[in-house]
Amino acid sequence: MCKKCGKEISDTNITRTSICPVCGADLHSCINCKFYSPGAHYDCHETIDELVKDKERSNFCDFFKVNPNPAGANSTQKKSDDAKAAFNALFSD
Repeated sequence: MCKKCGKEISDTNITRTSICPVCGADLHSCINCKFYSPGAHYDCHETIDELVKDKERSNFCDFFKVNPNPAGANSTQKKSDDAKAAFNALFSD
């Protein structure tokens, strides 16, 4: 699934030049990878040697695997947003 527009992507053979047919977003990117994990070292569960600065752009990472559970990243973001909202509610005037 494209993380930008939510389009279901049936092709699992994604190359570095693959783009979403709907929104044109790069598909071989950190945000579409199953190893992407905000907060982990370099935001990745793999032991990568250097930081990928733009997580939404195509890259040359050899560890890239299509995220089989696209809802997982969204629920992580929702948990983060919920935690921030709870914190702000606790300390707001």
